[in-house]
Amino acid sequence: MKYLYQAKDIKGVSSSGAIEATSREAALEVLNNNGLFPIEIKEEQDEKNKDVLNKKISIKLFSGTSMKDVAMFSRQLAIMIDSNVPPAEAIDALGDQTKNQDFKEKIYIIANDVRGGTQLSRAFGKFPEVFSSFYINMMKSAEVSGNLPNILDKVADHLESEYAIRSKMIGAATYPMVVMIIFILIFVVLMIFVVPGLVKVLIESGQELPIATKIIIVISDFFVNFWYVVMGGILGIVAFLIYYPKTRQGKDIFDTIAIKIPIFGPFLKNLFQARFAENFSTLISAGLPINEALEVVADLIGNNVYRDTIIKAKNRVVKGESISIVLGQYNEVVSPLFVQMVSVGEKTGKLDSSLTNVVRFYKRETDIFVNSLSSIIEPILIIGLALMVGFLVAAVLLPIYQVSTTVPM
Repeated sequence: MKYLYQAKDIKGVSSSGAIEATSREAALEVLNNNGLFPIEIKEEQDEKNKDVLNKKISIKLFSGTSMKDVAMFSRQLAIMIDSNVPPAEAIDALGDQTKNQDFKEKIYIIANDVRGGTQLSRAFGKFPEVFSSFYINMMKSAEVSGNLPNILDKVADHLESEYAIRSKMIGAATYPMVVMIIFILIFVVLMIFVVPGLVKVLIESGQELPIATKIIIVISDFFVNFWYVVMGGILGIVAFLIYYPKTRQGKDIFDTIAIKIPIFGPFLKNLFQARFAENFSTLISAGLPINEALEVVADLIGNNVYRDTIIKAKNRVVKGESISIVLGQYNEVVSPLFVQMVSVGEKTGKLDSSLTNVVRFYKRETDIFVNSLSSIIEPILIIGLALMVGFLVAAVLLPIYQVSTTVPM
């Protein structure tokens, strides 16, 4: 590695430059052998990190590192290390190529730590918001097995798979969400600006108004006279939906309800079981003991019902019970197919291979559901919108029709 130095000779003449050495002590020895007395000596990388860390960090809304960024970084790191590039140099080079400033700074810090002798798992573990416990445990396994490129490839495969499913779900849900937001905006505009003018005409006509019209009038009056209550209610609901699920109690409730919702509940169960099987299989194949792998997986599922189930299973497996028998007792969240494949894996000694087959099955099921999500939601959405529009039309047009038919010729 290269060291930058400032030094003086025996006559007090100053000099500076860079020298190659294996360590700081070796660099000092080289300078002394050349009759130079060092004033300052530092790694070239330290200077680079100082420049990076001294940059003004722009605080941006939604800034951060995406799963796609981490997956791409892991894949490229695997290729470079497999090509015999030292880990610190490979990480540093990837930092130069990264466009995400926040991620770039973290990569430079990791590279500097690794160059200083820190283990990879500890260096990456400084940033748990970017590198999950799954990622760190895979790195620990790589350190033990010495097979870092292969394990990084597995990590990248896993992250890319998770990213693909998440992207498909977001894409499929975008259309119905946009339609609902547009309808709500139109409804609010009608209640505030259109209906009050019609109400005045209808009341002046002296006609007996239909029940639907009376309901619309009440809603319109409320929107006009108590708009601040409506706004407060909307903001309250949004805040509740954002922050309450982040509490332990709220997440327990929301996660329990989520897997019981018709149509979507079975899909979410398939998704969580696929995630369980994939993470568990990857960790076992990397050499982690079953109980440690279960503990890591429990925090990665994303659903507290499954997390609690896996923790209970881990505690019983530690006592010597068979994992297939234990999981079989939680048939509300773990399917018979999952349990059967785990049992086969235990008997054949190829648990990771059996779990890989489970992953393929559930991923196929989730892909089919995600691809057909729009066709499932659209009929429900159309029927719901038709009923609401029909109610509005009936409430507004029916009394107008009555007025027009009773006007004397």
